[in-house]
Amino acid sequence: MPKIGLEVHVHLTSLNTKLFCNCPSDYSGKDPNTIVCPVCLGLPGAIPVPNEKALEKALMVAIALNCSTANKLVFTRKHYFYPDMAKNYQISQYDGLGSLAIAKEGKVRVGKKEIRIRRINIEEDPAKTIYPTGSMLSSRYTLLDYNRSGMTLLEIVTEPDMETSEEARQFMEKLRNILEHLEVCNCDIEGSMRADANVSVEGGERVEVKNIGSIKDIKDAIDYEIARQKAAISQGLATYRETRHWDGERRVTVPTRSKESDEDYRYFPDPDLPPFNIDEKILEKIKREMPELPDARANRFMKQYGINEYEASILVSDKQLADFFESCCKIYTSYKKLADLLINDFLRRLNENNMRVIQSKATPQNIVKLMQLMDNGIITIKILKEILPDVVLKGIDPDTLVKERGLTAISDQEYLEQVIDEVINEEKDAVSKVREDPRIINYLVGKVMRKTNKRADPQLTNKILKEKLLK
Repeated sequence: MPKIGLEVHVHLTSLNTKLFCNCPSDYSGKDPNTIVCPVCLGLPGAIPVPNEKALEKALMVAIALNCSTANKLVFTRKHYFYPDMAKNYQISQYDGLGSLAIAKEGKVRVGKKEIRIRRINIEEDPAKTIYPTGSMLSSRYTLLDYNRSGMTLLEIVTEPDMETSEEARQFMEKLRNILEHLEVCNCDIEGSMRADANVSVEGGERVEVKNIGSIKDIKDAIDYEIARQKAAISQGLATYRETRHWDGERRVTVPTRSKESDEDYRYFPDPDLPPFNIDEKILEKIKREMPELPDARANRFMKQYGINEYEASILVSDKQLADFFESCCKIYTSYKKLADLLINDFLRRLNENNMRVIQSKATPQNIVKLMQLMDNGIITIKILKEILPDVVLKGIDPDTLVKERGLTAISDQEYLEQVIDEVINEEKDAVSKVREDPRIINYLVGKVMRKTNKRADPQLTNKILKEKLLK
């Protein structure tokens, strides 16, 4: 089986400033190289000062991932000569002699599998590399935007516990959900959550695929790399320890350089940043103030709203969805029916349009109004499902849709009996088999619904049919 480990790089977007300077951390959409200073540009003589809030949020993530935390904060210089690092070293952390990672030996449960966390580092992000005339391989020149340089980055390194790209995808989704519940990272911001995938197959060397920008691309890149390595080995070719780049346009990995060893980076403690002791009181304060995590929230949903484990797990799999559900619950108390609608219909409409909950135009009030229209017999469940896309994708008020399209439910028994008699006359073969198989009633209800443009009250229709055909 393949062995897969991930190095996930997460921006702490909830911070107001960068890791070692007072430059604003909100660089999204700003003109290139305008949110910079001597510190994040790495100019000679500039002295970094750690952002204390960054330490607190990093410790919060470590606790949420069940890690053991270090008793002091130690920063290390990691030397390498890349154009996106102005000072030719990165302030990071290293778990080695004279150095410490902020946390290590954690675990995350994904389904029935436990993925171990090797370590978590706090480090500064390099500049953003831009290829204006194509990809990394085809662009005629390269641009650098140092607005991102110095942003607080958490490097979350797993053990090679994953065996398939699907397990890697599920881990990334679980990690994103935890980070969003902690409110430390807005993962919808481009580049705020990236990953390097370390992939090896039996008989080959470990290959690192760098800077994969989306969860879908992580799955595709791993699938491609597994297939590439297996094909090489089956042909008697060697696979080398190397770093490769994921070309998102061509959907392939391409070689960039031989893989460095730890010695190549020449780690040593940063002389400008003396160690900082982590007091136990800091950890206790963080634990007290931590937001509710997804697993705990799922357990509360089951107790508070009476939904089952599957429903709770789906609702908390996305913080935005869980928040939306709870907002609806404040004004609507048929919690099971609400959960069913959100999981089976609301989410499906979003997935079909490749949208997240935050992109939906529907408000909790819109969704509750739809449910109340159905509960009060004004519309049928089929009408609800028919107009739901306009509510979700366009934000149209349900009352407006029902009135403008004349979609109110038909519950006039005399009229329904006329339509049902027509269906009975048209479907004599089905009617003759009803007593042998009462489920055919559902087929006849469907015929009535079609004749009434889905407006017939399905419960009343079912009742009349049974009275006519089974008594």
